[in-house]
Amino acid sequence: METVIPVAVVEDDPRVRTQLVQAINRFKSCRCVGDFATAEEAIEKLPASRPEVVLVDIHLPGLSGIECVRRLKADHPKMEFIMLTVYEDTDTVLNALAAGASGYLLKQATRDELLEAIQQVHAGGSPMTSHIARKVVQTFRQPAPAGAELATLTPREQQVLELLAKGYIYKEIAHLLNISYATVHNHIRRIYEKLQVRSRTQAVAKFLGREKATPPPRPPRQA
Repeated sequence: METVIPVAVVEDDPRVRTQLVQAINRFKSCRCVGDFATAEEAIEKLPASRPEVVLVDIHLPGLSGIECVRRLKADHPKMEFIMLTVYEDTDTVLNALAAGASGYLLKQATRDELLEAIQQVHAGGSPMTSHIARKVVQTFRQPAPAGAELATLTPREQQVLELLAKGYIYKEIAHLLNISYATVHNHIRRIYEKLQVRSRTQAVAKFLGREKATPPPRPPRQA
């Protein structure tokens, strides 16, 4: 008996959202268990629907789709997220993957491509084009930053970067360092500027290049 995959949709355009819901429900192997217009609504209500795969528009009003994924993934690590985007903006897609998304899908994708992406991510895969896959590989092959770049980081910025490399999200870093969420965000913005990167993925790649080793695994989050 074929497994029915529970799917949720987070999309602010009512027409696109309706089309996605209808398309999902036409598949015998999928069922839409919830649809939401904003990240804020999804963060509050989506978990009750218990989806296993979530389609999220990258560009949402208010909180972005990337931040939506980051927060939901932190609390529900078994959920799989596919980002919906109009075109391949490499940096945006990489940021989404760093936030916890497993892949992405162009909004103009066919019904067959939509079903394939849902099934692929549910099976543990990462649907993305070879172009983006190559960019991901190149990001982690970047050379270590020059000593001058690292020297510009303050001790606090170095702490934040190390925690980022261990997989902590912003609110956890704020708690561990006893600082506000906004302060963490400001530190990370300055880290990006000093290391001349544009995403968490690139910043961590540079950190790993300097360390020449994978950082120790993060401890489990406190309940």
